[in-house]
Amino acid sequence: MPLETHIGLIEPADENAIIWRFMNLRKFQDLIATQELHFCRADQFLDQTEGLPPEGHLPSPNLHPLDIRDKREIDALMGSIAQFREAFYINCWHSFHEETCQMWKEYGDDGVAICSTYALLKSALSTLPDKAYLGLVRYGPQPNERWNLFRFVYHKRIEFKHEQEVRALLWIQDPHAGINRHFDADNRVYPFPLTPPPAPVPKGHRRKVDPQSLLTGIVVTPLASSDAFDRIAQAVKSSGLVVPVVPSGLARYKDLLPL
Repeated sequence: MPLETHIGLIEPADENAIIWRFMNLRKFQDLIATQELHFCRADQFLDQTEGLPPEGHLPSPNLHPLDIRDKREIDALMGSIAQFREAFYINCWHSFHEETCQMWKEYGDDGVAICSTYALLKSALSTLPDKAYLGLVRYGPQPNERWNLFRFVYHKRIEFKHEQEVRALLWIQDPHAGINRHFDADNRVYPFPLTPPPAPVPKGHRRKVDPQSLLTGIVVTPLASSDAFDRIAQAVKSSGLVVPVVPSGLARYKDLLPL
């Protein structure tokens, strides 16, 4: 179905912009074996602020966090958002400009970067039956940001700016997901759920894609030995994919890289 949109969604000026997705070897092997992209539930990332309002961003300038009554209202809203984000499932890409050691170290040290374009990923998402979104993540304080769930899930703290993320997102509301899990037995309110979602709510979703149509290339980690490079290239060939497999442009400096 056609991709959804929302107020404030930012897209690149050129939809043919190059994007990379860094992944370790295990995840890459899974991708070519299953031809599935994995979308992770927003509350499952290492960054526990995923999908939450930027720090200090209040729903109303009339609310003060040091006022007891206002704090209860703020905590109630924050706790609700922390549960609403459990319906967001995310697949992360990188808006490519140049290779950096940091991205390899954090996401693909023993693996690869799969290459595509924004337009190709958009086309792949449009074949899915879900409510799907695609856009650029914003970073840092957003003092005039509207109080909006979709704006929050497309925002990250400034320390993640190097990721230059292109975020694919599925909005999947699960009938088993509970609400008001941020209230305790005495009706005290918290800015986070006190219990995880019920067991039937999945931590991620997989969706079939056509790698041949999506991928424009595969770049192998600069740390790969010649044997490791050959094994990856052979795995791609054996999978039936006709996609160029190339070494990282940083491979020539392998002995000098801080990885």
